[in-house]
Amino acid sequence: MPHIGDLVAEMLAQYGVELVFGMPGGQTTALHDGISRRTDRIRHVLMRDERNAAYAADAYARLTGKPGVCDVTVGPGANLLPAGFLEALNASIPMIGIVGELPLDWLSLKEKGIASQGFDQLSFFKTFSKDAWLVPSVEALPDLIRTAFRVATAPRPGPVALIIPHDIFDAEWDESSIKVAVDHRACRAPFIRSAPTRSAVDQAADLIRSARRPAIVYGGGVHGADAVTEAVSFADRLGGLVVTSLTGRGSVPETLPYAAGALNPLGSYAAIELIKEADLVIWCGSKASQNTAMNWTLPLPEQATITIDADPNEHGRTFLPTVCLFGDVKEALTMLNDVLEQQDHPEWLDRIATVKAEGEAQKAEEIASERIPVNPPRAMAELAKRVEPDDIVVSDASFSAGWIANYLPARKAGRHFLYARGQGGLGYSTPAAIGAAATRPGTRIITVAGDGGFSYTIGELATQVQNNQKIVNIVLNNGRLGWIQLWQEIFFKNVQSAMLENQSCQPNFAQAASGLGLLGIYVEKPDEIGAALDRAFAHDGPSVVEIRIDDLATPIHSFKRRMREGSDTARPRPGTVYKLREWKVSADLRKEPK
Repeated sequence: MPHIGDLVAEMLAQYGVELVFGMPGGQTTALHDGISRRTDRIRHVLMRDERNAAYAADAYARLTGKPGVCDVTVGPGANLLPAGFLEALNASIPMIGIVGELPLDWLSLKEKGIASQGFDQLSFFKTFSKDAWLVPSVEALPDLIRTAFRVATAPRPGPVALIIPHDIFDAEWDESSIKVAVDHRACRAPFIRSAPTRSAVDQAADLIRSARRPAIVYGGGVHGADAVTEAVSFADRLGGLVVTSLTGRGSVPETLPYAAGALNPLGSYAAIELIKEADLVIWCGSKASQNTAMNWTLPLPEQATITIDADPNEHGRTFLPTVCLFGDVKEALTMLNDVLEQQDHPEWLDRIATVKAEGEAQKAEEIASERIPVNPPRAMAELAKRVEPDDIVVSDASFSAGWIANYLPARKAGRHFLYARGQGGLGYSTPAAIGAAATRPGTRIITVAGDGGFSYTIGELATQVQNNQKIVNIVLNNGRLGWIQLWQEIFFKNVQSAMLENQSCQPNFAQAASGLGLLGIYVEKPDEIGAALDRAFAHDGPSVVEIRIDDLATPIHSFKRRMREGSDTARPRPGTVYKLREWKVSADLRKEPK
């Protein structure tokens, strides 16, 4: 007779989940047994670490729009999920964690390890999930699975945990009394779409018509709403500046004349400079976070604003919008495209072209460097020559995100860049690449990480080998935690704790990769980069290209300036509070809509 593990596996398959990432345990073996009998529709990807299962599921969700599913056992498996869950929570990524639990009649013995591995998992998951449930009975399980999918995919998407006790997992499944039924609306996000009011759309259109230097900031919500086509159409119609958050990259091709790249302290020079010249800024699917809003210095007091978001709490969280379009990004952009005629701002477009050229000139000088150790822009320029528009690039945290944003352009609309910006935690790229490669097996995956971030999850290289995934892992090795080293140097003049190596100990990641069965290549000189990348790109399997880079190189423009000036800038004060402020709208844009 089938068991409840079969029920869970069958419902996952009917919801369209093709992949589950995780680590089995005794309490969850019934689930793996159920999956093993349905490999024509769903399969399990074994990870080396439960936290990495969440990162792999995160990549699956970003590339498909479906909830990424990960499974862990009770206790030590469950307590490794927070890093990936917090990333998904802050980045609005739909995810379902299937978590093992002690038998129901053991729950009173969970404290202090009386029952091995037990602790209060429900309270634990409630702190970093969109929601979490402990399954109380076999009969309640199907409805809780439906609830998990609905909540994970409903605006605003996020991770949920379904905690299933061991005795429920192992129970027999009477198919005649417990029927499988799924809600197909929740197979992918968004579960349901809403639209802004027509009056608000008309107000926004009037504001756009009044602007002379309009700009739009596209965030990850554009991809979450599957609204890339509408975003490109609206950008064309706007006739002004387009920038993106890091997670919003690919909302429009960055090769278009009005596109100025990523707005972020480690993003595009042109985006940072030009956004300050706009008289109207449209924040679309972007929560105006600390980095995208440049430490909340944006929007400027004189700038009018329009916010487009399906989360009502985002309209006024950090600034007071002139017009709020509360609704799904795809629906809002469709409505704006229907009512707004083509806008024409030739002087603004000329200014955009001028500033973009200034930024490109700065980059060209860095790319031409023959410095040893290698200047990262030189390496990234060589990589850019080989990356195809349909390749998936996975960024680790820290400086890697900036090197990718500045030197690997998004040449095609769509989600081809995966960034861990919900938490910005190190160690995302290697496991996320596994999820991306499993999701799109015919696509080349490229990761870029520093040696610090790469060290976090190096064990997952074995998973890449085991699955023979075509992943090119680029490791920019400066022997330091680069961001922290420069922070200590600039603000404290005392570098001690950010060193990852010394003269007697210099870890070689290429050799470690070779030992695990990958192609490992070590690069020290600029003229070696091209040949190394060609070997890696031609290799039938995963590879690691380790490039020794300058330990003072940084993509952060303010860090570069401080190092050039030898600034004694005072260290930032802890506990700085950024308050919602009153501001004035320029006279041209403050007029009441007709």
